[in-house]
Amino acid sequence: MGRGKIAIQRIDNRTNRQVTFSKRRSGLMKKARELAILCDADVGLIVFSCTGRLYEFTSSSMKPIIERYQEAREDNNCRLLNPISEAKFWQMEVATLRQQVQNLQNNNRKLMGEELSDLTIRDLQFLQSQIEISLQSVRKKKEQLLAEEIMQLNKKGIVLQKENVELKKEVSIAHQHKIELQKLSGESTSSGDGDQESGSSDKVPSRSTGHDASEHINLALSIEGHPDE
Repeated sequence: MGRGKIAIQRIDNRTNRQVTFSKRRSGLMKKARELAILCDADVGLIVFSCTGRLYEFTSSSMKPIIERYQEAREDNNCRLLNPISEAKFWQMEVATLRQQVQNLQNNNRKLMGEELSDLTIRDLQFLQSQIEISLQSVRKKKEQLLAEEIMQLNKKGIVLQKENVELKKEVSIAHQHKIELQKLSGESTSSGDGDQESGSSDKVPSRSTGHDASEHINLALSIEGHPDE
């Protein structure tokens, strides 16, 4: 069975309270350390126990973090207390962002080979180095895609070769069956011709017998026609 849900309230038993504090403090320090490492954040953690003992964790140094916290809090309070200052702050932010967009657009046009008349030799050299770096990245990506495509084509070629071998086997088997059928057909034809020859030889004597009978009849008629002789 799992542990029961702990009520979030003060623990009356001093020993249990101290054990819980030790466990929760270790977990809190671990989470603060992970937050600083994973997110590259400046973390400052200060904990006082019920006995007044100090526990702290900082990702860099506690004093600069506290000073930074105080300055940020004062700036925030000033902006909240003075709406005019806050409006000016956001106006400056908007102007800065617009200038950044303008610079990016100008840089993009220069990379495209436009508006180069006001550039010095050093500016052109810097622009050339940027273009070469971009070309290297493009070539690298292109070579990667070509290598992947060649690999896929090689795999398809291997599959097609296997299919071709299987088709050749099937064609060879079909050709062998055709030859066997032709042999069987030739043997049956030869047997039929032999039967026809034997049947013809049996009919020849019957024809000769009929011819002899007609000769006997003619001879008898000739004898009856000449009784005096």
